[in-house]
Amino acid sequence: MQEYILKCLKESDADAWEIDDRCTEGWEFYFIRHKLDQNRAKLVEHTTVTVYKKSEDGKFLGNASIEIPQSSTEAEIKEIIERLIRETAYVKNPVYELNKPEDHKLPESGKVNVSMIAGDFIDTMKNLPETDTEDINSYEIFVDNINVHFMNSNGIDISYSKPSSFLEVVVNARQDDREVELYRSYESGTCNRKYVSADIAKALSYGRDRLNTTPTPAIGKTAVIFSTKDAVSIYEYFASRTFAAMKYSGISTAEIGKPVIENVKGDKVTLRTVPILPDSSWNSYFDNEGAFITETTLIDNNIVKNFRGSRKFSEYLGIKDSFIPRNFTVDGGTRTDEEIKSGNYIEIVEFSDFQVDPIGGDIAGEIRLGYWHHDNKVDIVSGGSVSGKLSELAGDMFLSKNQTQYDNYLIPSLTRIEGVTVSGT
Repeated sequence: MQEYILKCLKESDADAWEIDDRCTEGWEFYFIRHKLDQNRAKLVEHTTVTVYKKSEDGKFLGNASIEIPQSSTEAEIKEIIERLIRETAYVKNPVYELNKPEDHKLPESGKVNVSMIAGDFIDTMKNLPETDTEDINSYEIFVDNINVHFMNSNGIDISYSKPSSFLEVVVNARQDDREVELYRSYESGTCNRKYVSADIAKALSYGRDRLNTTPTPAIGKTAVIFSTKDAVSIYEYFASRTFAAMKYSGISTAEIGKPVIENVKGDKVTLRTVPILPDSSWNSYFDNEGAFITETTLIDNNIVKNFRGSRKFSEYLGIKDSFIPRNFTVDGGTRTDEEIKSGNYIEIVEFSDFQVDPIGGDIAGEIRLGYWHHDNKVDIVSGGSVSGKLSELAGDMFLSKNQTQYDNYLIPSLTRIEGVTVSGT
């Protein structure tokens, strides 16, 4: 079918085009407790075509995309592409050029072994520290090998494969006639046994502690420690300051050579984007527009160094050799875990939902489980919420030397932010 699509595109009136073909070979497993309920294999293919057409005066470039069904005939493909070209008239972006081929020598990548990755997840789940009162309710494992073939009208023709995995786990904890349920999900490329085992072990203990909480008091402004995947949202805010689309639209006011955060008294953030990060589900030397991805420092000790993003917004900003970032690393800070966990603070390990607004930096989250350290004692609390503005609070933020990876983000294991408002129940 790709031959038909290519033929129809070359014969069409489109000024430019892209073909993104993804063939996914996957295995799925569904367990109730540790008993396999069902499993299945899949082999699916999705082919997406994007066409571009300039306005009559040549000042604007419209585009339209659609997934073409695999059963389409050449006549049907031709009709679809003609319809797409008509739809481009509704989009008026200033003219820009698509990516062009680059000559890069890439390291050889090993073949993705779906069965081995799935086996690693199954073995990991069999060896967890369960008890009579804290155990696994159910879990689901999804492991894919994604084969990508991307082409565009400028001559890019690249193919690569990458693994992508997803694990969902439900944990139960019981005490007398009460029971709680915790949900965990893990996105990755391959299976990081050590991390998954350690994190589910923590979830089992958190389930037990959820049954022994007291209402969160109205603490007011205090230090909050983020030690779970929720911390990724904090660093996503920093990354978004350097995205070309955010800069072009005016959402990000960051400037090259200037601080991201003013008046920093704590640790300064250093953020990089890299093509390959062990166990990431986003590993690739190319973005989804065919641009080559290189290791790039976006923020160095709180100073903006580079913007990166799609070809369209990068060209609008005058950025050459740009790409859409996928994997990110944040350098560890100046403090040990013990130094981070000193004095009075609340460590929140369960939120109903924790968010950092990408525009204004407002943070918000309802507390499901936290450990309130004060006056040399620890209260296990639940309820209430956190709030504040990260763009202001990040000036008094401290990062642990140790790092933890959450799929495509490698960040400090502990992030302590002073002055966060914690409301009570």
